[in-house]
Amino acid sequence: MNQVKIGKFIAQCRKNKNMTQAELAEKLDITDRAISKWETGKGMPDSSIMLELCNELGISVNELLSGEVIEVNNYDKKAEENLLEMKKQKEDADKKMLKLEWVIGYISSITFLVLIFVAVFIQMAPIVRILLIIFGSVVFIVGIVNCLKIEQSAGYYECAKCHFKYIPTYKSVFFAMHNGRTRYMKCPQCSKKSWNKKVLSK
Repeated sequence: MNQVKIGKFIAQCRKNKNMTQAELAEKLDITDRAISKWETGKGMPDSSIMLELCNELGISVNELLSGEVIEVNNYDKKAEENLLEMKKQKEDADKKMLKLEWVIGYISSITFLVLIFVAVFIQMAPIVRILLIIFGSVVFIVGIVNCLKIEQSAGYYECAKCHFKYIPTYKSVFFAMHNGRTRYMKCPQCSKKSWNKKVLSK
């Protein structure tokens, strides 16, 4: 999606309604800085506010995401293009998050191992040794918790039995046996346990 084009379209629609940025912001219960950010193409309206914004501007969500007024005969085509673009953007964002998971995992694990090694093999005061072990453990735990949160929310898990794709709860991911990003979990669709594989598209 072209954020600059969408921003210019928002600005034009707002002006057509004879509203200032401050007036539109007040109607949406947000800051005028957020409106300015959208209109300059530096950000996008959050999905939770899109419908209200479109109502105030007198446009559809499809038109907002297209950055232009859509003729009736092109409406379905534009809607499909926007959905495909949003799907692609989500997949790209999920790929980046899963790469970040590896980075966080490696850094927290290496930090933990180095600090434990230093605490065990280097001469130091007992209190310093204890603090190093505690700090290393905290870094490791925080890293693993964040890695699991990323793995749970980025992409989907596919049931090996019925091939249903879903986002599991954090608890089910946390307690599931795993082999890499494949986890032994209960499918919410068929209620059978199997090795569910991580996939990016639904």
